[in-house]
Amino acid sequence: MTRKGAVAEIFSKALYHDNPDRYFIGYLDFDIIKQTTLTEFLKISENFQAIPATRIIYIKKEDKVLYSKSDNKKDQ
Repeated sequence: MTRKGAVAEIFSKALYHDNPDRYFIGYLDFDIIKQTTLTEFLKISENFQAIPATRIIYIKKEDKVLYSKSDNKKDQ
């Protein structure tokens, strides 16, 4: 599964079948990894216009890592 496909699938499940505030997005911002909730990420990223999906480093649901960019380098 490609990186964008995995991210899109997690986002879809979180938004339509779960509470998106339980999901945390780690993204790169000027070489610093910042973390925010999925709901807040969608606002600040302006639906991926200001922060593209390629800058997402990880996605967690509470303490469980659902997606990690380092785990998916083989898919690139």
